[in-house]
Amino acid sequence: MTRIVVRVAIGLLAASPLSTAVLAQDTGDVIVQASRVNKQTVGKTASGIPIVDLSLSYGVSAKDLDLASHAGATELQRRVAEAAKAACKELGRQYPESLPSTDDCAKAATAKAMVRVNELLDAAAKKPK
Repeated sequence: MTRIVVRVAIGLLAASPLSTAVLAQDTGDVIVQASRVNKQTVGKTASGIPIVDLSLSYGVSAKDLDLASHAGATELQRRVAEAAKAACKELGRQYPESLPSTDDCAKAATAKAMVRVNELLDAAAKKPK
């Protein structure tokens, strides 16, 4: 069965997920992407292919944070976790039959985004003061 990813991007810094991703690389922001699979087909494309995969991306800004400090690092991690919870909660609200649960979705989205967070924190720690 062919799956098509439905991407709904709500970027805090840009209007599309592609431009948000590019912007995230340049400004040190993090994209949190929550993914769920709908038990039921959401719909079909014009060519009849079922749409079953769902994802929602939120941009998290680190622009106002000092990532070299413990407080800044902790705040970025908190923001990412909150964005993951919000994205998963919204997917669950829109598609109540989707899997995994909101908590499991948030854990997975947070873990994926933390890769970028750790890159940013490592880079901040290596910067000369």
